[in-house]
Amino acid sequence: MNEFLIGIAGIAALFALLALRMPIALAMALVGFAGFSIITNPQAALSMVAKEIYANFSSATLSVIAMFVWMGFLAYYSGIGGQLYTFAYRMLGHYPGGLAIATQGACAVFGAICGSNTATAATIGAIALPEMKKYSYNDSLATAGIAAGGVLGVLIPPSVVLLLYGTATEQSIGKLFMAGIVPGIVLMLLYMLVVYILAVRNPEVAPPGPKFSWQERREALKGGLFEVIFVFCLSIGGLFAGWFTPTEAGAVGAGGVLAVALVGRKLDWKKFEKSLLDTTKTTAMIMLLVAGAVIFGRFMAVSRVPFEFAAWAGALSLPPFAVMGVILVIYFVLGLFLDALALVLLTIPIFYPVVVDLLGYDPIWFGVMMVMVVAMGVITPPVGMNVYVIKGVAQDVSLETIFKGIWPFLLAIIACIILLMLFPSLVTFLPSIM
Repeated sequence: MNEFLIGIAGIAALFALLALRMPIALAMALVGFAGFSIITNPQAALSMVAKEIYANFSSATLSVIAMFVWMGFLAYYSGIGGQLYTFAYRMLGHYPGGLAIATQGACAVFGAICGSNTATAATIGAIALPEMKKYSYNDSLATAGIAAGGVLGVLIPPSVVLLLYGTATEQSIGKLFMAGIVPGIVLMLLYMLVVYILAVRNPEVAPPGPKFSWQERREALKGGLFEVIFVFCLSIGGLFAGWFTPTEAGAVGAGGVLAVALVGRKLDWKKFEKSLLDTTKTTAMIMLLVAGAVIFGRFMAVSRVPFEFAAWAGALSLPPFAVMGVILVIYFVLGLFLDALALVLLTIPIFYPVVVDLLGYDPIWFGVMMVMVVAMGVITPPVGMNVYVIKGVAQDVSLETIFKGIWPFLLAIIACIILLMLFPSLVTFLPSIM
């Protein structure tokens, strides 16, 4: 059996192990080690595992993950997300579909200090759902809107998925973060448009809420938005200006949120401990995924599967954008069954050389497109992690009801992907001026 067939067999074995519910990191590491051993020899495989894991885990680059993850959990436990929703609610709640529109704005701003789709959905969901129930919003629209809004947490910087993509492909974290800003805003506006159209077509699904005075709006502004702007500008703005490295930006951001929470007396010792514990758990999970992906990636390299796939794609009588479309469809299908982080790390060794080296696409642009497509997987069945998070918040709403309301928002993501393919400068403009 030649190297290519061993590689194909390894991919099949990996999906078989995932179907048996083996942890993704362990499955990638096991298949990668076994495949590398068969193609070379067990001693070389052991040496590869030791060197790669040490080289990656001893790198200061990965420390940026822990910093941004902690920043998100500090924001979650300090209640900053609640203040964001209050401001957005008082500004937009009186329009048709206003509460759901305000929810999208709150998801976007909270995503700017969080970086996690599930944390964004859980935080805003716990706050927004009771308000929308209070004003007789349709259950399907309310829950699906929040689940979809959580996607903004992995697109608008800081994004854990973009962090992992940058680490795996050795691309600039700062440029990737800048690249996600405009697409994140575009997707947020498309979400808002979807809600507005649904509310205008059928006012009963999203009736307007009360109108607040400007004094009440200013009070909400003082309560939360200035703090978020301060943290975001300090961390991401400093990264953009070149004041901080990505790791320093994460540390400054986490320190900024911690300072805001302590000064405002929003974080007690118990919540502080929870933020550290959750950060440790999440970071450890990500590190294991990275280790498994590195080992599996080395196996893919020696099996020559990515190179053979690149040769096959090059032989197709299709223009590059059509091949890119096929790859994005493959990502969408895989995203129905795999977690976003695992999917990115699993497929980079296969598709990255094809997209960047063969098709000639910008690696920063591809990173954002990858996030857009895999984000669809967190709101579509059967995995749909965000939907299950919202189900946990709204226990009286069935999964079928939530998934039923997802489709208009899924169309918004598809429209955003098409826009980014037609106008790639929406992604590349900000990174190009860094």
